[in-house]
Amino acid sequence: MKTTKNVAWLIALLKARYPDAICSLESRDALQLLIATRLSAQCTDARVNVVTPALFAAFPTLDAFVEAQPEDVLPYIRSCGFFNTKSKDIVAMCRMIKETYGGRVPDTMEALIALPGVGRKTANLILGDVYGKPAVVTDTHCIRISNRLGLCKTEDPYKVELALREILPPEESNNFCHRLVLFGRDVCTARAPKCTECPLLALCPWGKKAAGKK
Repeated sequence: MKTTKNVAWLIALLKARYPDAICSLESRDALQLLIATRLSAQCTDARVNVVTPALFAAFPTLDAFVEAQPEDVLPYIRSCGFFNTKSKDIVAMCRMIKETYGGRVPDTMEALIALPGVGRKTANLILGDVYGKPAVVTDTHCIRISNRLGLCKTEDPYKVELALREILPPEESNNFCHRLVLFGRDVCTARAPKCTECPLLALCPWGKKAAGKK
């Protein structure tokens, strides 16, 4: 699968199916996207999008979060799960952005992952969607589908990221990951993938075996 021709074909097929490769988390700026992405851990994007309008109305600026206590944030995010940890991380990251980075969400991997609660997945999303840098966001859909397609043979998010960086054109990597999320929800689901209907079946070793069993 991992030939230049096949990767280009894969990118083209996904681009044709999902021309608008956008993040499903709703936000108006870098800070809102950062917070929404932190909330999305162990939670669906749909649930986060229900929660964030009231959260951002109550705390409309960085300073509002900086001046808040975690217990002030907690009631707005309770339905996202792990709300105690998330509320602490949100307030702490906002304070660090204010104190260390002059109120601007940083634009390097090193600085982003230094923020409380921010890992490589979140950092890559900010780098790609906000700052237009080549990024590989290895969420659960990306990891699952990349393995099925034979693009990697690991469940480790960082190793998946490295594998994809080796084969994807940098200018396509961010949108490719967004399209994998859409594809993972639409066709290549975790439990009941629609392999016989899949437009990527010719490129998917896992799918060919699964389809052959039906």
